[in-house]
Amino acid sequence: MIREPFALHPTKTLLEHRGLEQVRAGFTTRLGGISREPYNEANYGLHVGDDPEQVMANRKQLASTLDISLADAVFAEQVHGGAVRKVDETDGGRGGFTLADTVPDADGLYTTTKNLWLMSLYADCVPLYFYTRGQTIVGIAHAGWKGTAANIGGEMVRLWREWEGILAEDIYVSIGPSIGKAAYEVDDKVVSALRGILPYGKEPWTQNGSGAYHLDLKEANALLLEKAGIKRAHMYTSNACTYENEELFFSHRRDSGKTGRMMAYIGLMNARSENG
Repeated sequence: MIREPFALHPTKTLLEHRGLEQVRAGFTTRLGGISREPYNEANYGLHVGDDPEQVMANRKQLASTLDISLADAVFAEQVHGGAVRKVDETDGGRGGFTLADTVPDADGLYTTTKNLWLMSLYADCVPLYFYTRGQTIVGIAHAGWKGTAANIGGEMVRLWREWEGILAEDIYVSIGPSIGKAAYEVDDKVVSALRGILPYGKEPWTQNGSGAYHLDLKEANALLLEKAGIKRAHMYTSNACTYENEELFFSHRRDSGKTGRMMAYIGLMNARSENG
């Protein structure tokens, strides 16, 4: 496995995770859809004010590209918290067609069911992808600063250990595209929330001349995952910054809150669905 886990698809519509066996994962770009400004082009979020019909057209096109069905996809509500839920085949389709039936009060999902696709939406927050070499379980977590302060990554590790019998040393995590440190200025409130849970002496931020801080949110999550028992050698972090690369990504901060959402996805494949 190489350190940069994602490779841009030739169409520029996807960043595909490399080096996985019987697990498929990736992260969409803003390209290839039909949404109009300020959601152009491929907005996958139903909650941002975009035309729902255009969002659904984008989602169906993505499903076609991935050769999956939205009826086999599951979305969490995403409330910027630390809750993780296990889902199975009975949850297929939740959140795929309407906001009304997303998995409530959750920012993380995991499953042991093959061909069930865990989906999550982003526009600067950190996507965390969880998997094992045994290809028996996958998870995804949405970690903005609030979810990071709630240690959502550590919660995923805890549930896998306590409910599924999987040791932290056997878990791998990929940290996907998100806002980078140079672009992510935060205040004392954010730093104080993180300082309370990060390992002693670890400060993934620098203070600037105005008294604010530049926070490395990817590294904050990596430190918390390490605290939960994940080996650094089992973590793979994308260098992509959603704020800096306007061609490929939406950014909530850069676009002053009026923007679209990219989609992260992960799923277990069986032999008949192994196509990527």
